[in-house]
Amino acid sequence: MAGYANVGPEQVLKRLKEETGGRSALGSSMEATMPNLRMNSVLAFVSLILFIYQTHSNTCITYASYPRNETDRAALLAFKDKMIEDPLGIMSSWNESVSHCNWSGVYCSRRHVGRVTALDLMNQKLIGTIPPNIGNLTFLRVIDLSANRLRGNIPEEFGKLFRLTWLGLFNNELGGEIPRNLSSCIGSIPREIEKLNGLQILVLYNNSISGEIPDGIGKLQNLTYLYLWGNKISGAIPSSLGNVSQLLRLYLQYNQLEGDIPPSLGRCRQLQALWLSNNNFNGTIPKEVIGLSSLSLYFGVAGNSLMGPLPLEVGNMSQIVQVDLSDNRLTGEIPSTLSQCLMLVSLGMAGNFFEGSIPHSLRTLIGLLYLNLSRNKLSGQIPIYFENFTVLEALDLSFNGLEGEVPQEGIFKDTKRISIMGNEELCGGIKELGLPACKVSNMKKRRKIPKLKISIAITILFLIMLTCFIVILYWRRKSTTRPSMALPTDECFLKVSYAKLRQATNEFSPSNLIGQGSHGFVYQGILDGNRLVAVKVLNLSQKGAFKSFLVECEALRSIRHRNLVNIITVCSSIDFTGAEFKALVYDLMQNGSLERWLHPSENSLDMPKLNLNQRLDIAIDVASAIEYLHHHCQTSIIHGDLKPSNVLLDHDMVARVCDFGLARFLRGSTSQDASQCQASSSLLKGTIGYVAPEYGLGSASSLQGDVYSFGILLLEMFTGIRPTDVMFKDGWTLHEFVKTTQRGSLVKILDPKLVSIEYPAGIDDSQISDVDMVRFEENIADIMRIGVSCSTKLPIERMDMMNALSELCVVKKKFFKHGM
Repeated sequence: MAGYANVGPEQVLKRLKEETGGRSALGSSMEATMPNLRMNSVLAFVSLILFIYQTHSNTCITYASYPRNETDRAALLAFKDKMIEDPLGIMSSWNESVSHCNWSGVYCSRRHVGRVTALDLMNQKLIGTIPPNIGNLTFLRVIDLSANRLRGNIPEEFGKLFRLTWLGLFNNELGGEIPRNLSSCIGSIPREIEKLNGLQILVLYNNSISGEIPDGIGKLQNLTYLYLWGNKISGAIPSSLGNVSQLLRLYLQYNQLEGDIPPSLGRCRQLQALWLSNNNFNGTIPKEVIGLSSLSLYFGVAGNSLMGPLPLEVGNMSQIVQVDLSDNRLTGEIPSTLSQCLMLVSLGMAGNFFEGSIPHSLRTLIGLLYLNLSRNKLSGQIPIYFENFTVLEALDLSFNGLEGEVPQEGIFKDTKRISIMGNEELCGGIKELGLPACKVSNMKKRRKIPKLKISIAITILFLIMLTCFIVILYWRRKSTTRPSMALPTDECFLKVSYAKLRQATNEFSPSNLIGQGSHGFVYQGILDGNRLVAVKVLNLSQKGAFKSFLVECEALRSIRHRNLVNIITVCSSIDFTGAEFKALVYDLMQNGSLERWLHPSENSLDMPKLNLNQRLDIAIDVASAIEYLHHHCQTSIIHGDLKPSNVLLDHDMVARVCDFGLARFLRGSTSQDASQCQASSSLLKGTIGYVAPEYGLGSASSLQGDVYSFGILLLEMFTGIRPTDVMFKDGWTLHEFVKTTQRGSLVKILDPKLVSIEYPAGIDDSQISDVDMVRFEENIADIMRIGVSCSTKLPIERMDMMNALSELCVVKKKFFKHGM
């Protein structure tokens, strides 16, 4: 009868009937086959169930959902006993009056009653030690004890927790070695290796852990995040780590690791960030590792003893944002292939033995914010192209062998942003540098050009002028459009010809058309034989198209983020009829737009549906992109047209914000009060339903306007309702609809496609426990609350994107804990 603990009296009677062949417990058939004593026992039990249900219903709800499990309860009480201080009182509810499943920070299984699946005591200022009894919580999936003041060693009993997917112990005072039992479970007991395959996140940074990384860690095929930095871990990185194909982040910096960087890490084809700085690695940088095209966030090996040249394969990291190679023993010239890393924001190469001149090819890295080439053996002149690096915040070229005249424009106007000391042969520059004037004789010597070269140059110049004259005459006769203006992108991107784009898109075939906007058409194509691209062709006859092209070029030339669409190049030319042609070329996002997933057309109704985790991840991606534009660019950028069709999904379903044709720049401030600055243009633009209401009253573009659009987008993602739905009229909006429903059940307004995925049998299915339903509703309520808070009518009442992003990440963590 233990199976009846979770149901009411009607269900008990129903199950009794089912278990007796569908006959009533009071029927004549049972009386004929069952002794009266047995019948009376059944009736007495049913009466007892009814009595308990009617007189102790509140208690039954609590303990029926989570019957006492003395093993788990005792383990938690043993943990409480080991806490010397609990200043925030997180364990005040840990007593006999309630089920342990209702204790603060404790979460229990929805299937295995009374078994603890998550323990979240992060940042509670707890002081104490972790008792070995923790190993008795054998159903534990998530344990986060980070950011406390826990002491002693990590118990070996953690090795019993085979179901763990998240282990967080960072920022404590733990010491000792990585538990031998955990190591043996990983390395030397094959049966238990399989049980640990569920581990996805291992977070142990900022402790005093010593010992080695066990070789068997390579068997954890589901591991995605490995954070072991800031410890005393010694030995080498096991080559078996290259077998962890799902690994996204590997942070091992600030340890005592030594030996070579294993080339096998090059097999981690999804690795986005690799941080190995401040260890004792020697040898060379493996080309297999630095050539990983998946590396997009960080590659850091600073503060080691790495030797040899920087491999040419560094150019394969075309999406990388930060690279730090400082303070090693790297030699040779700076490879020209580094110029292919067009997304670079920070490049550190200081404290090595690089020689030769600074390559001219690096002129393509116009998105750099920080560049440090100091303390090397570089020679030659300072490249003049650094003057054109308009977003560069800091340039350090000190202590090299550079010579000649220092440029005077761009960043070289500000002595606080450049460092060139220790280059004895430099001269000129602005007077604040205090350098000697360049000698005329030296200048003449440098500018001395052989007569043959002068003749060749004059001839080439004449031919160019003649060609330009012919083209202009032809263009004036054939073109009916206005003349082209100089683009701010002339030196930002490599250009392709009209003919090449025409070929790539099969002559702009309608079958290749994948999108259409107010200012042009988007075609898919294949560039250079193998690169999938999206080509946005501007309709220059449309009012505002030319300005949109210029704005998008200006915006995209200086921003780099994994959640923004990646522009490859631009084309400003004339077509085969002599008409002006302008296009932007992007990497193709193979999963199309968010609009297509939320509102599939009749031709794509059979496409997969977005589950809850995917929608939450997409929301976080979009929030990350907008937060970057608002708070982390040199000049804050307003996107101006955030909506589902401008959110694209790549092959891994990572969201990327696109279409900057309506972007605005907040001039003169990047601080918190930037949102109050006057935008460069206050022309009302945007999409009905997503555009902030104050824009209709003549207000200038603002950061809060983007926040409003994001809030509406977030509500649409989880309700499946467009803000332009016919139900919204007479001042009734999607914001008001959700806000009003907050007083009732938000689950009822969820996108039916989402509900059908999470609860195939329906949200009223009796198999869903009350506690699970409450938790699901609470998390949905948190998401809706963020959306409502972002889309309030008054801009001053909206949360900013930093808070919106932070709160969405908290919701994500809750879902992870609850196994949703």
